[in-house]
This record gives sequence, C-alpha cells and structure tokens, in this order.
Amino acid sequence: MFAIVRTGGKQYRVAADQKIIVDRMPGEAGDSIALNDVLLLSDGSAVSGQSVAAEIVAQIKGDKVIVFKKKRRHNYRRRNGHRQLLTLLKIIGIGAETAKPKKAAAAKTEAAGEAVTEAAPKKPAKPKAAKAAPAAE
Repeated sequence: MFAIVRTGGKQYRVAADQKIIVDRMPGEAGDSIALNDVLLLSDGSAVSGQSVAAEIVAQIKGDKVIVFKKKRRHNYRRRNGHRQLLTLLKIIGIGAETAKPKKAAAAKTEAAGEAVTEAAPKKPAKPKAAKAAPAAE
C-alpha cells in the first residue's frame, strides 16, 4: 500500500519502511511525526482523516549548489554556495491509527517537564552591607 503526501510544498509517494528526504521539519532524531496532508491512498479509501506516521532519522544538509553570476565585459563575477537544510524521514505506517506518537517520545517529554519542576529553588540574594563613610581628618 502506498500514499501520496504533501509536505514543504512538494508531493511524495511513500510506502511503509521507506526513507524519504524532505525540507527541514522541526524535531530531533528519533521523534515521531504525522504527515496529515494525504492526497491519495492506493487502496481507494477516503483520505479525509487519514495520516502517515513517520520517524525522523536525521537532520542533514543537501549537496552544495554553486551560484555563479557573471556580466560580460564588465569585470563582474560573484560565486556563492548554498546547502539546503533537509530532514531524513522513515515512514512507519499509513492510516489514521498509525499517526499516534511514540510512547517513549511522550514519556521523554513528560520527564523533561518533571525535571524542570523538581529543580531546587534559588537561594534569596543576601543584601549588601553598607560601606562605612571615610573618616574626616
């Protein structure tokens, strides 16, 4: 079974256990995300409410693209390079039931929230002692 999804203004044909490279998406390696903009399912079922579950494998950079500008007979040459920020995704499953985030990722987020609340409160600052005025001679 495959699906056509749209992300980053582009369309991708995806199947389970496939890896795709898309424009940068927020998240860290190991996070689960849901691609909710499903355009077509191969089995012909309705696409409303369907989603594709994916896991972020890595945040990477694309190949360098050289941008070279030149104007003849004007001694004008400019050379710049650019590397696009990309995300490598692994498709976990296709369908509404596969869009749930991993329990490990949810537990990690909850643990981080608890760690912040359990931090020891700061000690109140001590008031500075007033300096004595110099003795007049």
